[in-house]
Amino acid sequence: MWVLLEPGDAALVPAPSYPIHIFGPLFAGENVREIPLATGDEFIENMIEAWRFSHPKPRVIVLSFPHNPTTTCVDLEFMQRVVDFAREHDVLLVHDNAYADLGFDGYVPPSILQAEGAKEVVVELYSMTKSFSMAGWRVAFMVGNAEVVAALAKLKSYLDYGTFQPIQIAATVTFNEATDFPREVNEIYQHRRDSLCHGLSRIGWEMEPPRGTMFAWSAIPEPYREMGSVEFCSHLVREANVALSPGVGSGPGGEGHVRFALIENEQRINQAVRNLSKALPALA
Repeated sequence: MWVLLEPGDAALVPAPSYPIHIFGPLFAGENVREIPLATGDEFIENMIEAWRFSHPKPRVIVLSFPHNPTTTCVDLEFMQRVVDFAREHDVLLVHDNAYADLGFDGYVPPSILQAEGAKEVVVELYSMTKSFSMAGWRVAFMVGNAEVVAALAKLKSYLDYGTFQPIQIAATVTFNEATDFPREVNEIYQHRRDSLCHGLSRIGWEMEPPRGTMFAWSAIPEPYREMGSVEFCSHLVREANVALSPGVGSGPGGEGHVRFALIENEQRINQAVRNLSKALPALA
């Protein structure tokens, strides 16, 4: 954001959202305007309304689909409509495509750069963290609008000296010789998703199975909704030894929800579901 905007400029960010998507613009001294997250036409309408009634006019829109935390997925037609809006209104789109390889039940997440004219108004970020199980190494790249990419490269030349070389070499070898690995990772996450969703359904906690990401997002079950997301998650830690992320941590639009992370194997997920069943007797 340091290379895109000046203090006092505005950016549009979906709400709820991964926290850095909100705080990144704020760290750069910008104003953040929220777009209530929805799917399809409703999100487009929310985006247009947020842009129309903002002052100053937002110059950047931050997107990330499949979405963290809500797991919302979109198609290429949606991406094209967003790109068309950006070209018409001289807006830059920043698309965090961290879950590019994590799509379930035949869903293939599109790249926003597949949309016609996208390279004029889009930069897209891809990370090896999820697709290649390289959490902590943070090897990533950005593609798209050449002017923006060059500006980021110049800024980074002042801020750091690059990733530890063995990690760069490992990433290069991985891209050249392990191109099928994301499919294996995707299959693992889909099995974990199925174990979680089927298990929760058995104990009376119904949720829509996510079509992408390594998360599941759910409204707090009605008997416990008045607790709020922080107290509900605290209750589960105390009574079930299960840690969930409270939705309010992703912004006000996340209150009333919780996020599951599919980071444990299926046996541990099944054990967590049994613990949840004991800690949430009102579900029965």
